Amino acid sequence: MVPTSKRPRQPVVAVTGAASGLGRELLARLVSSADFRRVVAIDEERGDVREATWRVIDVRDPLLANRISDIDVIVHLAGDYAVDSDPRERRAYNLRAAQTVLTASAAARVRRVVLVTSAMVYGAAPENDVPLPEDAAVAAEPDTGVVGDYLEIEALARRSLRSHPGLEVTVLRPAAVVGPGVDTVITRHFESPRLLTVKGCSPRWQFCHLDDLVSALDLAARGVVTGVVGVGSDGWLEQEQVEELSGLRRFELPAGLTFGTAQRLHRLGITPAPATDLHYVVYPWVVDCARLREAGWKPSWTNEAAFRQLLELREKATTVVGRRLPVKEATLTAAGATVAVIGTAAIVRQVRRKRRQ
Repeated sequence: MVPTSKRPRQPVVAVTGAASGLGRELLARLVSSADFRRVVAIDEERGDVREATWRVIDVRDPLLANRISDIDVIVHLAGDYAVDSDPRERRAYNLRAAQTVLTASAAARVRRVVLVTSAMVYGAAPENDVPLPEDAAVAAEPDTGVVGDYLEIEALARRSLRSHPGLEVTVLRPAAVVGPGVDTVITRHFESPRLLTVKGCSPRWQFCHLDDLVSALDLAARGVVTGVVGVGSDGWLEQEQVEELSGLRRFELPAGLTFGTAQRLHRLGITPAPATDLHYVVYPWVVDCARLREAGWKPSWTNEAAFRQLLELREKATTVVGRRLPVKEATLTAAGATVAVIGTAAIVRQVRRKRRQ
């Protein structure tokens, strides 16, 4: 008799950073899936998803390999990407966590590691194609901001592929993420009293709702999509659409003045993010989600719907040059900052007129 073919063994999947945020959202989805034999949650504290098998450990612990010897797939979501975190501490944590997960996975013979970085690694520039193909060059500037962390993590992933050829690494690069609890340079841009634009260039806005990022991570965990994967809503919004939906007006400045001032403010400690982060709110970085589209994936959120929720979720706080301020303080400071910027723009125009005379 010819033996009947057996159904392939269902994999065991683990999620790091599983107690909160994106990790918790993905965990809740995976435990209800029939595609995994077991779902393991890894975090420094136990979360509230009882259907998962919890393993309480710091992902930076060198003993991690001993705790994942039975794992087939790891989705690594433990990280610190808070805008206000100390840059050195944040980067040290993120790189150590990614390095330990990749090394431990290779040692434990984990088949696949899924990482999340950002489409920001392509860089934001006035000459960018709209949309950028997934295989476009990584052209972001390495800096002390979160984008620098993403670049370093992707470099670690490439080195792991060379050092451990048996390990598969999938990297998801979402567009600007929005949803409950999301706080980034992009979301804070829409807490400002006015929308900054650079003369001669208009941004295109593409968003990635948390729900769509979770569904894309599910596909990556199952191996439906591999390699570098862009994630985001279809198409993009023009600046005029964003202004109409938000009710916020723009103010426009020359690029040199904008980035020079931002760099000085960051150097003085007034703004939490480096000037290069400002590129992502004034220049386009829309990504084409070809691999997901070919896999049959469709985003459940349009750019307009995701942006509307971003506006609804804005806290009763005002952001000035990237820094959140108490409401009472912001009422005066925001108005003063706007007047100062408009005044600066007026001075620049006046100087230019004199030069032409």
